[in-house]
Amino acid sequence: MNNKPVLLVIAHGSRDPRHAATVHALVRRVRAQRPDVRVETGFLDFNVPSVQGVLESLAVQGLRDVVALPLLLTRAFHAKADIPAVLADAPPQLRIHQAEVLGPSPLLLAALERRLYEAGLSPADKSSTGVVLASAGSTDPEAIAVIAEIAREWRHTGWCAVRPAFASAGSPAGFPRTEDAVRELRALGCSRVAVAPYVLAPGRLPDRIARGAAEADVLADVLGPAPEVARVVLERYEAARAPMPAAVSA
Repeated sequence: MNNKPVLLVIAHGSRDPRHAATVHALVRRVRAQRPDVRVETGFLDFNVPSVQGVLESLAVQGLRDVVALPLLLTRAFHAKADIPAVLADAPPQLRIHQAEVLGPSPLLLAALERRLYEAGLSPADKSSTGVVLASAGSTDPEAIAVIAEIAREWRHTGWCAVRPAFASAGSPAGFPRTEDAVRELRALGCSRVAVAPYVLAPGRLPDRIARGAAEADVLADVLGPAPEVARVVLERYEAARAPMPAAVSA
């Protein structure tokens, strides 16, 4: 009997159908990497199945142990408030551990570079290319600090320069938009400017990032179902399930 906890991937959801399609593609890759683990998907809003619906279904099936993994890159409001609130309303027979969000991780930096190379760059271009690390944005100071630190860390891997940018109008005043960061890198003297969306799936904010990248030379795709992202998902799953008591067969 497979006694491993169910992995419940929790995505935000979007009216944009590309969002759910990308989430499902990532989950398929996770399943392919770990066929011994049952992987389910639930959405907080806009899409089905809902997180609550999946949890209720698991409980009806007699399952007990669940690792709930936020499909998020930073610990902002959704990870700190929305998801814990939904999990608190889960059927009481379920034992749920909330995994950590995906970022930061060296694997995500590798996925960002994968997307830039797929968009036409090569490792030989790094020293002459400035990169805009374009995230969705947040008002959460912890999330903002993480994005800034990722940009600093990434710069040390050989890029001409790396600048963080934020797509959300809700981000604090003074934080650069994608188009501002592109112009800053031009002024800095980088001979080429690339925009790397630090987002998981298409939608309204990634589209805003794309519009802000109009003056850039290269626009990478979203992280999506990159194999590195699937590996991070499974790393977070393993870390969360480690303290869980082993299930006992009847």
